[in-house]
Amino acid sequence: MTIALSLPDTVGDQIYHRLRSDIIFGRLEPERKLRLEQLRGHYAVSVATLREVLLRLVSEGLIRFETQKGFEVAPISARDLREISDMRILLECHAVEASFAAGDIEWEASVVAAHHKLSRMEEKMLAGDRSVSEIWKRYDREFHVALIAACGSQELLATHDRIFDRFLRYQVLLVMFRGSVAAEEHHELLDCALKRDIPRAQVLLTRHIGACIDYTVEHGLLAEGSR
Repeated sequence: MTIALSLPDTVGDQIYHRLRSDIIFGRLEPERKLRLEQLRGHYAVSVATLREVLLRLVSEGLIRFETQKGFEVAPISARDLREISDMRILLECHAVEASFAAGDIEWEASVVAAHHKLSRMEEKMLAGDRSVSEIWKRYDREFHVALIAACGSQELLATHDRIFDRFLRYQVLLVMFRGSVAAEEHHELLDCALKRDIPRAQVLLTRHIGACIDYTVEHGLLAEGSR
């Protein structure tokens, strides 16, 4: 199953979303060289369009470009994951304050529904069923987006969307599932949303997102000193 991140419009948009999805979900592995002629054949698009798309992904941090080496998929590292996590914490903690303050009963219902779907997948994951891992990742994303959906800023939501997808890439590549601890944190975040408890939600989000760094190091998924 492939998670649809957004809806493409033009041919360039379609290739952008395909390439972006292939990077986020590991079909194009970290540090893979991206040769224009090979990509042109695979994606059936002109070199000019490809170059435009690749530069767009460079600006998002998913592709790296060096004059002498050309394009390659961005590497992964503990430092990069820490920076992405810190940015995600900053954005979500700011957004929940506005979202919790402005959210109405329809927003509450969307948060409850998103958590219900996520909790069902977490139950399956806890039971050892890894066949639902991509669905779990999608529902995890939907729940966190639902929490901040009423913040009132499209720019903030768009920025969060880009950062979350870079974080999601690490989740996919490293299969980060922290088990019952993360599931309980999600339940507590739901409770915070319904009670409009902003300070507690911000503390929980900081712990919830930041714990992924410790998890990757403790389980040997990504060395702390890796670059």
